[in-house]
Amino acid sequence: MDSILLLAADFSVSGMWEEMGIFAKLIIIILGLQFVIACALSIERLIVFTKAKKQSVSYIMLLRNFLTERKLSDAVAAVQQHRQSPVAKVVGAGLGEYIRGLEALQEEGPDDVGDFDLVDAVNRQMERTKERETANLKRGLTMVATTGSTAPFVGLLGTVVGIINSFQGLSGDGGGGLGAVSGGIAEALFATAVGLLVAIPAVMAFNGFNSMVEAFQIDMNDVASELVDYVLKEGRY
Repeated sequence: MDSILLLAADFSVSGMWEEMGIFAKLIIIILGLQFVIACALSIERLIVFTKAKKQSVSYIMLLRNFLTERKLSDAVAAVQQHRQSPVAKVVGAGLGEYIRGLEALQEEGPDDVGDFDLVDAVNRQMERTKERETANLKRGLTMVATTGSTAPFVGLLGTVVGIINSFQGLSGDGGGGLGAVSGGIAEALFATAVGLLVAIPAVMAFNGFNSMVEAFQIDMNDVASELVDYVLKEGRY
């Protein structure tokens, strides 16, 4: 009975950790660091995306009223109260370029810039802003994706090395059967289990955040298209 209890204790997490070699412990530490970093980035992105979504909805509601009443300066000023919204930043960039373009077209004398395509200038400015905001939204997601894709292989490396060490020990002992290597194999497989436990949440988080980024891109494209239509229909008055 005592030997059975001892065997059970050896297969506990703490027991396997005590029996692990330096390399196996290093693998577990690396996986732990990956998990902590991925969790920290995921929490930070979740906070950013939540604020961005809330402020985007709020700004779009204000924008409709501003455009209807042609209060373009107010629409640009409102961006400062919605700094977390990529949609607001795209609109602010487009409207700012539009206002500057109108002023430039009205200049005479040495400051006269001549005729230029104002709609195209507005569209280019919004495209640049969309690319920049998309990059900001994706910040940190590469590390989360890297964790999801590499953690299983890091754990597998620990497993392979652990199994090799187990069989080397079996050979050195001159036999002993499965019982002589079962503990070492369990410790080795523990590394793979930890790798999967780190990778699965990371992959799920990355896919979820990637879907959110795509949703923000759709919102930015929609509002940019609507603003271009506004400039074409009413912006020349």
